[in-house]
Amino acid sequence: MKPKILVTRAVFPEVIDLLAQHFEVESNPSDQMYTEDELIVKLRGKDGILATPSERISSDVIAANPQLKAICNMAVGFNNIDVEAATRARIMVTNTPEVLNQTTADFAWALMMAAARRVTESEHWLRAGQWQKWRFDTFLGADVYGSTLGILGMGRIGQAIARRSLGFDMRVLYHNRSRLPAEQEAHANNATLVSKEELLRSADHLILVLPYSPQTHHAIGAAELALMKPGATLVNIARGGIVDDVALIAALRERRIAAAGLDVFENEPRFHPDFLTLPNVVLTPHIASASEPTRRAMAFCAAENLIAALSGAQPQNILNPEVRG
Repeated sequence: MKPKILVTRAVFPEVIDLLAQHFEVESNPSDQMYTEDELIVKLRGKDGILATPSERISSDVIAANPQLKAICNMAVGFNNIDVEAATRARIMVTNTPEVLNQTTADFAWALMMAAARRVTESEHWLRAGQWQKWRFDTFLGADVYGSTLGILGMGRIGQAIARRSLGFDMRVLYHNRSRLPAEQEAHANNATLVSKEELLRSADHLILVLPYSPQTHHAIGAAELALMKPGATLVNIARGGIVDDVALIAALRERRIAAAGLDVFENEPRFHPDFLTLPNVVLTPHIASASEPTRRAMAFCAAENLIAALSGAQPQNILNPEVRG
């Protein structure tokens, strides 16, 4: 008898076909978002789950389904999963690193340049029929070329962002829990490690790429925003909750920073409605990795992790290898 698995959200049919070769699959072609209680019921009798960040796989979900053997997330981040509870229950947890680094780095640059050069703001103005004549000072923005790029969180994606700055002759500063090896710093456009305070004070364009955890909750709040330059832009492609959205809205409204580009929000898909009243913010619905090749690679990577986990092998991207002990 094949192991039973749950695929929590709609995914490419080819991924379901691959999984069906190995498992009895319960899929979700209607793309319903399951509540925690619904997830508990759906997981009854299942050996594995192919999940997305939209599902909260809490200690309660895990405790209610002790037969689970693997939780495979279609994302790099895994703050939707109680990994400690899964580890105690001897459940393997995996993610999908590497496959989305370049696409996400591209999108960070798209948000940074759109925010710095006021692309969204000027497009709305044009669409509203307000362009009646050319002016020398219309929508003056900030330069990217020759400026200082700040990166908070210098993992794989942060380093990919830094490498792209070579063509823009930028100075790269970063803050991280630990310093990168010298060769990695050199490969990332000679990135220089600085304190968080120096990063905030010096960056013309600050990009957030750190993982979400209780320790990074509101890592950028009112005090941090007050350190930034009035002409600076802030980009968040990491996770909602890293930025205090209320504090950011106040800083943008009062022009204490120039602009922001946001792909993630607190409590998404709900988000603070005051963002919609601000002209100086670029808003996107958590799509930094949303190129078709990358999303396919993420889904297949998660599927291969699940196949390995339930066939007795160690998945390539296991987060708690001690479970295999």
